[in-house]
Amino acid sequence: MTPDEVRPLLKVEGLSKSYGGRVGCAAVSFDLYPGEVMGIVGESGSGKSTLLNCLAGHLPPDAGAVMFDTRADGMRDTVTMSEPERRMLGRTDWAFVHQHARDGLRMNVSAGGNVGERLMAVGARHYGDIRGQAIDWLGRVEIAADRIDDRPHQFSGGMQQRLQIARNLVTGPRLVFMDEPTGGLDVSVQARLLDLMRGLVREMGLSAVIVTHDLAVVRLLAHRLMVMKDGYVVETGLTDQVLDDPQHAYTQLLVSSVLQV
Repeated sequence: MTPDEVRPLLKVEGLSKSYGGRVGCAAVSFDLYPGEVMGIVGESGSGKSTLLNCLAGHLPPDAGAVMFDTRADGMRDTVTMSEPERRMLGRTDWAFVHQHARDGLRMNVSAGGNVGERLMAVGARHYGDIRGQAIDWLGRVEIAADRIDDRPHQFSGGMQQRLQIARNLVTGPRLVFMDEPTGGLDVSVQARLLDLMRGLVREMGLSAVIVTHDLAVVRLLAHRLMVMKDGYVVETGLTDQVLDDPQHAYTQLLVSSVLQV
């Protein structure tokens, strides 16, 4: 195995964010490797969404580094990148799937236009090619080709989330951030969406960071797991290991509360 094959895609070092006297996340460090999915769990207010938004460049951290293995320049600290550089990264190698699909879609633009916009943002200009790729991606997320000109508000919640995934993945990113991707959906819709996401992650060799309060989601999708409480990582390890044999009292409480439902 060569050094390139074992080099992390993302290297997080001492990431911290506070809001006045309240800790958002404190000194979080971890490595994420190509093709690996990291799950972050914890109750509301545990800091998991703050951490995700700091990682994705939506929130400036107070301290720490988010090193990403860029295609052109190798490891770069995205915290100190210029805004145009970070925006370009967000259009190409990174993607962000919001809990509420409306936050990640242009609601007044057609389904095909939503997918095509991301292609145009990276330089695509041929209308036929853009429309063809949009149709292909709608099919990959189980949206019929004849819905390409429909607006997102004509879709169900589950279909909107699948459209948001197509919009994000059409440019072939290497790292996807997901914020409660199945939150607010019916159980049957969640199961179908999770199955779709698992297939796409495997097929595309994606790395991902998934924030969720649902342990079933990380059980299905994540290779490794971080448990957060009050802004601190209290336990980390292989997903099955953490869920089947939790060591920290808080993790034990999380797991047992699910088992009792």
